[in-house]
Amino acid sequence: MEASVAIQVLPQRVGGNDEVCRIVDEAIAYIQTKFPDAYVGPFETTIQGEYDLCMEVVAGVNRICVEAGAPEVATYVKIFFAPEEGVLTTEEKISKYHENDA
Repeated sequence: MEASVAIQVLPQRVGGNDEVCRIVDEAIAYIQTKFPDAYVGPFETTIQGEYDLCMEVVAGVNRICVEAGAPEVATYVKIFFAPEEGVLTTEEKISKYHENDA
């Protein structure tokens, strides 16, 4: 695993919160088709894997939002790339904070 990528999409000019949430839900569903183990947080969704596939998903998520009805989408992406050494997994980074989650 050479990349860890956090993706936040913000559909623009789509009406109220319900419509924003519907479009974001479609974006997350798309991400999960490529990365079933994606970590969905309150502000962003994190994926990890091969760099090229991660970048394909970043591009695809924008298209999904537009196809879902957003005339514009602001996408914020954080990328950690380590092709030689690999990256820490999401589990390694956060498991100690979720030990008591059921």
